[in-house]
Amino acid sequence: MTKFKKQGFSNTFKNARKGMRLVLKSEVNIRVHFCIAMIVLALAFVLNFSVERMCILLLTVGFVIATEMMNSAIEFSLDAVFHNKYSKLVGMAKDISAGAVMFASVLAIVIGVLLFGTQILKLI
Repeated sequence: MTKFKKQGFSNTFKNARKGMRLVLKSEVNIRVHFCIAMIVLALAFVLNFSVERMCILLLTVGFVIATEMMNSAIEFSLDAVFHNKYSKLVGMAKDISAGAVMFASVLAIVIGVLLFGTQILKLI
């Protein structure tokens, strides 16, 4: 038996929605990622992307947003544990998680150039 009460299936979705709201309210970077994602998805729709290309695009967008959310979770957790006090190890962990977001973003840009570049070249 665990010391935590069972949440139930519906409460897990409620908590997940709460987490999405929290990250959207507190993190500017994720709002930027969401705005760019909406623009990119709208452009893909206008360019009439195939189902396969759209799936690649959705997975790429999801990868960037998920890494940004994990970065935020790591930062909040470390700040809570260390009470916002400076620690070289905490700084390193935050830098690494920020690096993961940067890696995902650069990879998304490369994938975007490959997907959109060929479609735009077809139009020209």
